[in-house]
Amino acid sequence: MTPRYVGFWARVLATLIDSVLLSIVIYPLAYLVYGASYFEPTDQLSHGTADTLLQYALPVVVILLFWIYRSATPGKLMLNAKIVDVDTLQQPAKWQLLVRYLGYYVSIFSLGLGFFWVAWDARKQGFHDKLASTAVIYDEPEQ
Repeated sequence: MTPRYVGFWARVLATLIDSVLLSIVIYPLAYLVYGASYFEPTDQLSHGTADTLLQYALPVVVILLFWIYRSATPGKLMLNAKIVDVDTLQQPAKWQLLVRYLGYYVSIFSLGLGFFWVAWDARKQGFHDKLASTAVIYDEPEQ
């Protein structure tokens, strides 16, 4: 079976869905901890430890857990897509998923080129996928 790789715009849509869902969880929690003042403009990068945990640690944990147990985030699941090992097309190893997440920083710090690379690559891999030997494919039933 030849995989159907998920392209750039579908992955952008999945990321937007994930961002909205994470915001639905994070912002009410931030409001519970900090009150309405949390949403007022400030020069601070963080409101405190809880804010740092909510904005940075929680998304990492949630994303990695979804990748480990579902092979996809909710956005990818809605598109019937999943992350696979590029060679075997099976569930990637946990170390690959961690490398993939850390590879996001490579994709970001290259002025976003690592994400845009999905649009040009034959297997629709971003830099983070290439570093981790993963790909994102449509999860189609066996024929």
